[in-house]
Amino acid sequence: MKFSLKSMAVACVVSLAALAGQAKADGLDELSPDLVKQLYNKDMIDPAQPIGPSPYRTFKAKKGPWLIGYASSYAGNTWRANALDHLLKNIVPQWQKLGLVKDIIVTQSNLNDSTQIQQMRQLIDQGVDGLIICCSNPTALNQTIKYAYDKGVPVVTFTGYATSEYSINTSSNYQVTGFEIGKSMADALGGKGNVLVVEGIPGTSTSDSQDRGVKAGLASAPGIKVVGSIAGMWTDQVAQGEVQKWLATHPGKLDGIVVQSAAEMGVLRALAQSGRKGIKVAIGGELGALCTWRKNPELIDVAIQGWPPKDEMEMAWGLMMRTLEGQGPKVQSVLMAPVKLTHDDIMKLVPENCDENSQEWLAVGSDKWGGPVLDQFFVHPADPAAYKP
Repeated sequence: MKFSLKSMAVACVVSLAALAGQAKADGLDELSPDLVKQLYNKDMIDPAQPIGPSPYRTFKAKKGPWLIGYASSYAGNTWRANALDHLLKNIVPQWQKLGLVKDIIVTQSNLNDSTQIQQMRQLIDQGVDGLIICCSNPTALNQTIKYAYDKGVPVVTFTGYATSEYSINTSSNYQVTGFEIGKSMADALGGKGNVLVVEGIPGTSTSDSQDRGVKAGLASAPGIKVVGSIAGMWTDQVAQGEVQKWLATHPGKLDGIVVQSAAEMGVLRALAQSGRKGIKVAIGGELGALCTWRKNPELIDVAIQGWPPKDEMEMAWGLMMRTLEGQGPKVQSVLMAPVKLTHDDIMKLVPENCDENSQEWLAVGSDKWGGPVLDQFFVHPADPAAYKP
């Protein structure tokens, strides 16, 4: 009897060790240590960002071609327009030609959570096989995401995250992105000066994460003082009006403006109309703003591209297709690093006869955003376009 108990105890220890090893192997432990250190560091990531093992690891959808839903929260800025245009004109036709996608249904909720929830449920009840959502409140949609999961419909949320354990999230690490933007402004100002911060849409995960990072980056130089923080709503027209009002009521010295894309063109116009000179402005990916920088090299030292719309839509779509194909995402959030562009880069990428009013965005390409790097995020990685139902 004693031998039997001992044997059982040993067996239990071995089993527990095996389970512990399996648990350790799930999720972040399966990714490149350098990637985890850079983008999943607890000190440089939004504390609410879901980074546990994905519940879709063993998911397999019904046989395609698939019907996809896209429940967007807002259509009213250049970023959203570029992302949607690329989806409808390039991505969907390509995958329809491959015989893997039947069609896509698009909804817009105009920043109303209740409307977006209703639209998501309608899409699920209409029979979509996968649901992509954009730039939403991090908690408001969680019950609906669980509803989708229970119906066998994976939800990919891009350019932001949902805190639901049932979402697949993708974006840059916005806290890292914001830190790089704030730090580059502090460096461009020589470590001292007065800076105005123009946020995106407060309350969304993307805007709040990036704003936290921006202010940490600015705080890396003790001589930098944040003299104001206003909401630009990721929209040029809104940012232009808000910055104009701020400048009119704050005549004191201003050295720099950090702004979340897509609103930098509005900031540049507000400065031009105010007549103020010599103020550095953070630049993201809007081609009109990049054109202005091309012609005015002193505007900033580097541009930080943290959400290229075409590349981000490609990323979200790729995650959805891979998940439907049963490739098995390993983690809840697939994060990318921001892309830095120097003025020399812009001289090559943006033509001399560029348009400072262009509402297009610079695409950074799959070699810098998504692409083959996605393989490490899946249990059974493969070229999603080569899939045969």
